[in-house]
Amino acid sequence: MDTGRRPLWQEEPAARPRMADPVRTAAARAVIIVALTLIQAMVAFLCTLAGSWFAFPAVLSTVASTVVATWGVLDVWVTRQVWVQRNGVQSQPSSTARELRRERRRARRQRRRESREGPSRASRTAA
Repeated sequence: MDTGRRPLWQEEPAARPRMADPVRTAAARAVIIVALTLIQAMVAFLCTLAGSWFAFPAVLSTVASTVVATWGVLDVWVTRQVWVQRNGVQSQPSSTARELRRERRRARRQRRRESREGPSRASRTAA
């Protein structure tokens, strides 16, 4: 039963493919660390303005958190690079890297088959 109304929203395909799971995990971790570092920096700033005794330890811990946040962001970049190196660049409709892996697998299977058959069988089939 069509009422002639348009739906509230329409599904559209994603413009970019989803990030790999390890990269997404590293990115989520980095976002949380950076958010906590920004909150900590704001606390340190406000404590400094108020002249609180907590200002000095807050500033020191903010400096340490900045180092950790930098590591978290670099971790995302490194994880992404490692993932791309291990899994190849996936393109549509098929990937060159995938085809190369298939060829390597075929060659490996062929070598294993030949080594299992041994030299006597291989020479009989060749003759």
